[in-house]
Amino acid sequence: MSWSTPFPDPIALPDGGKLATLQDAGEYITRLPKQTHDARPWQNAMHVLIQAAEYEGPIEFARLGMLQALFPKGTPVYHSVDKDTQWRNRTKLARDR
Repeated sequence: MSWSTPFPDPIALPDGGKLATLQDAGEYITRLPKQTHDARPWQNAMHVLIQAAEYEGPIEFARLGMLQALFPKGTPVYHSVDKDTQWRNRTKLARDR
């Protein structure tokens, strides 16, 4: 493989852009501020990108590494706008009155 290898599914960025190849992902990481770039999730992402591009590593690991760095645990990726929250606002039952 090479740095021009495309991801099976492009990675959507929080700002609306997308990363289509390993090279796009590598350039994205290098443009990050130094403090962010040196954080563990981004270092892991860069490691698996290098493994995929230069050592025939699994490209899916590179994709997952980028996704974990972009969307750390606790950060929701998907917000459902039509989620039914009616159960939260139920009225008291007759036995509870």
